[in-house]
Amino acid sequence: MTKTPRITKTPILDDIDAEHHDGADHDTDWAGHDPSVGEMQLDERAALRRVAGLSTELTDVTEVEYRQLRLERVVLVGVWTHGTAEQAEASMAELAALAETAGSEVLEGLVQRRDKPDAATYIGSGKANELREVVLATGADTVIADGELTPAQLNALEKVVKVKVIDRTALILDIFAQHATSSEGKAQVALAQMQYMLPRLRGWGESMSRQAGGRAGKDGGVGTRGPGETKIETDRRRIRERMAKLRREIKEMKGARDTKRTQRLRNEVPSVAIIGYTNAGKSSLLNSLTGAGVLVQNALFATLDPTTRKAEFEDGRQYVLTDTVGFVRHLPTQLVEAFRSTLEEVADADLLLHVVDGSDPLPTDQIKAVREVVTEVLRETDSPAPPELLVVNKIDAADPVMLTQLRGLLPGAVFVSARTGEGIAELRECLAEIVKAPEVEVTVLVPYTRGDLVARIHSDGRILGSSHEAEGTLVRAKVPEALASALQEYRHSA
Repeated sequence: MTKTPRITKTPILDDIDAEHHDGADHDTDWAGHDPSVGEMQLDERAALRRVAGLSTELTDVTEVEYRQLRLERVVLVGVWTHGTAEQAEASMAELAALAETAGSEVLEGLVQRRDKPDAATYIGSGKANELREVVLATGADTVIADGELTPAQLNALEKVVKVKVIDRTALILDIFAQHATSSEGKAQVALAQMQYMLPRLRGWGESMSRQAGGRAGKDGGVGTRGPGETKIETDRRRIRERMAKLRREIKEMKGARDTKRTQRLRNEVPSVAIIGYTNAGKSSLLNSLTGAGVLVQNALFATLDPTTRKAEFEDGRQYVLTDTVGFVRHLPTQLVEAFRSTLEEVADADLLLHVVDGSDPLPTDQIKAVREVVTEVLRETDSPAPPELLVVNKIDAADPVMLTQLRGLLPGAVFVSARTGEGIAELRECLAEIVKAPEVEVTVLVPYTRGDLVARIHSDGRILGSSHEAEGTLVRAKVPEALASALQEYRHSA
């Protein structure tokens, strides 16, 4: 007689705070004002709901092809290899939030304490059998692992639990596929999915081992004779060809964005890139600073496509704000490579506005994860790191004790609430102080009696050329607007 397992809900999966995260109002009552682009996108996204119970999975999941993910009722499983128990719980809570963003219902969560993941089944044979009992008791149809599984681990775990198994990488890729809206975003996600799919191709039993004959049919012709090509080799070749085509398309799209960026640099318009952990409130902050009206939703990776908006400082100077894709712990390498052209906005920015979720239990871990990805991008582009301004968001929802600790740990940070508007004015002032005014090229003949002006040109500007004349020092330089005004009377026609 089979003993019914005693199922204990993991508390962290029941207490995921879904309030006040991005200040999003999900109502679609637009009476009295025209809907913004973000509101219309949110309404469209809410209209697409997954229908639970309509599954067409086979009983033997070891003989199914690679499928589009249909996440309905899921059980989470993770391996705790290092760090504190709080960090392990936070990682599982984040996985649960990812699963819910993808449209699934989280039923249970299990964590296995190990020195390293099991090479065969990721969690070990004993825990895999326990996981099978949990799946039977809960009626789950999917298991999600909190890590990237090798193809062998994926197959071995599916054979034990008898339901579909996916890993954290596949889950994030599925969310990206749902939320990408622009042509470039869709191409980048498709490329990342194919990179992930290539070593994990599966087929119906022995069908993937079938070979085309020596002539591959009577009309095979030249080039088809020989031992033939197996079906899995054919599929891999087609995927590689598709990947090469996507890379060419992304490269062409990148050229158009580089042209726009070059134009901004030529006009010397300062650029501020908003970076941060997913769901930290980057889009809300962009809306607060510029009134952009981009989509805001309490979900991980709600917005993927970079949004650039123009804004002005109090003194009338213009600058541009770019909202980049959010980061997450263990961001799949396929996504970093596919979105590299988008992340190049970070390398060319004059300032990085690093948004941190003040209501998160482990905000310092978020900062570390984001900086790791930024460092990798800067290393690839061989660019110097732009200055960084930390912005702790969601202070209206944060624990006062945690805020006090963060003020001590991050002395130069600005604390704001994009939802209530608290601290936004202070943030604008900090941006105006940090972002330098655009430089003006001048050619001046400074008398020898005004050595103080020459010293200011050297300290505040960039010398392009200089020579000593009979009347004074002839200097060609790029200087701030304020200094250019002071040098107005000494302008010299070359």
